[in-house]
Amino acid sequence: MKTRNRGFFGVALLVCLLMSGLAGAKSHKKKHPKFDYYLLVLSYAPDFCSQPQGVKDPRECGAGRHVGFVVHGLWPQGETSRGPESCGPASPVADEIIQATLPYIPTERLIQHEWAAHGTCSGLSTADYFDTVRKARDSVTLPADLNQPSQQLEFSPAEIESKVAAANPSFPQAAFRTSCYKDHELQEIRICLNKDLSPRACGPSAGECAAGQETLLPVL
Repeated sequence: MKTRNRGFFGVALLVCLLMSGLAGAKSHKKKHPKFDYYLLVLSYAPDFCSQPQGVKDPRECGAGRHVGFVVHGLWPQGETSRGPESCGPASPVADEIIQATLPYIPTERLIQHEWAAHGTCSGLSTADYFDTVRKARDSVTLPADLNQPSQQLEFSPAEIESKVAAANPSFPQAAFRTSCYKDHELQEIRICLNKDLSPRACGPSAGECAAGQETLLPVL
């Protein structure tokens, strides 16, 4: 009788250990917060470089670089609220990924930051996230008169959005938003994309510049 009891308790203990191990594995499984769509954010370098704050890398802000729009990031976004950020430990981005991404995002520092702040919330690997960044940027055409202006321009937010929409006829016009600095210089053009990178209308969380006019400094 005692032998049978030992056998029973041994089996029960083994089952408990197995269940505990499965529960532990589930609890350690990496989770990614939900998000509704991507916001492709294109920063306008001349206006960024004119601002008193922020780190100004000479590759983006140096004289004679002729840098216009650059990718600031691809942000997981909520429909009515900002998307999740900094969703877990971020290993350094590998050099081969950095080299492939520098023509889009102009500095290693910003590439590392975007992975840590936004890429870790995408549910993608580092390589797949930056491949998605590049594909998203390649899907958007910037109108020639905005891309590399040789003189200062001023447009309303609606005019800028209409110009970008006209250059991308497969996108709904509501897929584009702008943001601006306090001095009304253009900060960013924002493009709303589904998770498969198909175009879509922006949600309220994409923001909008409230200024009547936005200034674009010339590309030098």
